Amino acid sequence: MRILVLVLSALMTVTLSTTAQAFCGFYVAKADTDLFNRASQVVLVRDGDRTVLTMVNDFEGDAKDFAVVIPVPTFIEREQINVGDMAIIDHLDAYTSPRLVEYFDPDPCAIRREMFAFPQAMNRSDAAEEELMAAAKASGVVIEASYTVGEYDILILSAEQSDGLIDWLNDNGYRIPANADKVVGSYLKQDMRFFVAKVNVEAQKKSGYTNLRPLQVAFEHDRFMLPIRLGTLNAKGMQELYIYTLTRTGRVETTNYRTVKLPTNSEVPEFVQAEFGDFYRDMFAKQVEEQDNRAVFLEYAWDMAWCDPCAADPLSADELRQLGVFWVGGGDPRGRIAPSPAQDVFVTRLHVRYDAEHFPEDLIFQETGDRSNYQGRYVIRHPWKGESSCNTDEYQAQLLKRQEREAQTLANLTGWDIEDIRGKIPMVANATFVDETPWWKALWN
Repeated sequence: MRILVLVLSALMTVTLSTTAQAFCGFYVAKADTDLFNRASQVVLVRDGDRTVLTMVNDFEGDAKDFAVVIPVPTFIEREQINVGDMAIIDHLDAYTSPRLVEYFDPDPCAIRREMFAFPQAMNRSDAAEEELMAAAKASGVVIEASYTVGEYDILILSAEQSDGLIDWLNDNGYRIPANADKVVGSYLKQDMRFFVAKVNVEAQKKSGYTNLRPLQVAFEHDRFMLPIRLGTLNAKGMQELYIYTLTRTGRVETTNYRTVKLPTNSEVPEFVQAEFGDFYRDMFAKQVEEQDNRAVFLEYAWDMAWCDPCAADPLSADELRQLGVFWVGGGDPRGRIAPSPAQDVFVTRLHVRYDAEHFPEDLIFQETGDRSNYQGRYVIRHPWKGESSCNTDEYQAQLLKRQEREAQTLANLTGWDIEDIRGKIPMVANATFVDETPWWKALWN
């Protein structure tokens, strides 16, 4: 079993040039989170000091062994906790996933231009509640609140000393990582509480759900951060984390680590269509290595009102509302903000591969006013394979050069062997190339 310790921010001659802002090709594949093992997902809705956090519970083993411990910056009441719908997270993942798109060359003899163009809680018995409180107090731990929300039993804890809190958590089945004292102590010094959750097996059986659903927490605090340090203490190697932020203002970035855009709009060989998963995994790994394993990568940033090309439709106002976007599909619960359309939402998708050595600090975020659209987008261009009414020698010569460029691009992005790549492109595999590289380019490199 792995403990998920996640977010709380107070909690892509006949070369055609395109941009991410205009597209009329065909979407053919996406790089969703299923490509990666040990991938955790978090959704952060943020406006001012108000945050709604949705955590996808990443664990191995029986549900009865699941436990989560998260530092939180403020007291959490029962009405601030909800159990969400995994289908909405899957939709958000599909909508924001890096994508492979395709174009088809026109007949080289044709003279034309392509225009690119909240359920009720179930409570423990009073006697069991008193016994739990007493045992916690003896360890220097205060159980400030106890709730059952859907299939989860939830406690809000505070403590004076880290060792007492860790002992109590371990004694009660939360399995805090070894050597967590300093990390836990640093959160206690910041006057943070701990949100802990376990699966209520009986409640899960009654609910009819076989898989654990996402947990949601709504709160107010000026900190916009994600505590990841506890989760690195007993992790087996690097972990994958996807963070989706939904704001009014624009793109979200990390302030204490570099936020780096992944290479995009790169033209790659046709065969990548059948190997897109392998391509994306290896391309991402190479970018992580080039950034010394210390960067957070931007995979998508877009206005939720539209998409181009669409790997999935934008989320509906109802889905956004369920994720906690309180300013759509109804007014602010306080009556301060009038209802506004669903397009008043900007989504940012960040992807980070992390461990304790390279990410010693929690993630700190900032909202920016940058609403420029960005997507991880990779392009394949199919050659013209129909009959032509003119001499196509010039087209074939330029096509050969284009396919060689695509092979070199693929090798640079992924680290794959260039000869293996050329061997999968018939026209290139059978060709003889003359090196046209200027002599001075290799002089000092």
